[in-house]
Amino acid sequence: MNARKAIFAGSWYPDSAGECEKEINGFLKEIKVKDSLKGKAIGGIVPHAGWYFSGSIACNVINCLKDEKHTDVIIIFGMHLHPDSPCYIMKEGAWETPFGEIEIEKNVAQELAEKYSFDIETPGNFMRDNTIELQLPFIKYFFEDVKIVPMGVPPDKSSLEIGKAAAEIATKMGLCAKVVGSTDLTHYGTNYGFMPEGIGPASLDWVRNENDRRIIDAMLTMDAEAVIMEAMAHQNACCSGAAATAIAAAKQLGARHAESIAYATSYDKSPGDSFVGYTGIVFTD
Repeated sequence: MNARKAIFAGSWYPDSAGECEKEINGFLKEIKVKDSLKGKAIGGIVPHAGWYFSGSIACNVINCLKDEKHTDVIIIFGMHLHPDSPCYIMKEGAWETPFGEIEIEKNVAQELAEKYSFDIETPGNFMRDNTIELQLPFIKYFFEDVKIVPMGVPPDKSSLEIGKAAAEIATKMGLCAKVVGSTDLTHYGTNYGFMPEGIGPASLDWVRNENDRRIIDAMLTMDAEAVIMEAMAHQNACCSGAAATAIAAAKQLGARHAESIAYATSYDKSPGDSFVGYTGIVFTD
């Protein structure tokens, strides 16, 4: 099958199945949440930094989505986009991972592409973006034969309709679907040109306890529009369109509750004046 290359393998995460599995086994020991969820997991929010920084959070959110019922498709939203950016989708083919290829759920993807305006990505023509690729080894590991519908959605209210439609189409086709939205939180410091609280310990406290907290609270209330507005106002999510659209899709699939399973910053692994926030959230019925 014509497959999109895993261009971040070997740098942002390992490029061999053995090394990926070793990392995953370590991540699963770091966060114990699956048995404590209050309901059936339908979707989640994951970070997308290199695995060293945020892989543990992403791995555990995706692990939470696995249950006794077979999952046919995972609808995954990501990409660093602006409000006026187009939407992106892969309609067919597959995507490489160290554990093997993940096939695109072409029936869902093609119906979406007929209904909405997308820039179509192919295995040979796509935007270089880490937000979706870094989740795929986790998805392939926990859901061996699952298919995916990968989409880039901008922070705009119209994206929410696409999320709802994706869930509706999958349900209409009789598919058991789960949802993932990929975003990091506040990018703070000189590296990112965002320093409203100066530098030093007080700035880290502000990011952790105020700026990131605001958007996490919006995610936990499952208010998709509020997530987009919050990020636009306070620069506390780099892919708020993906997070918000995942919320809309998860709600369409029956999610009614949200649980925070982890929070961290890159400062925890690499202290400095520039750092990024990460959260892991699981949506349940």
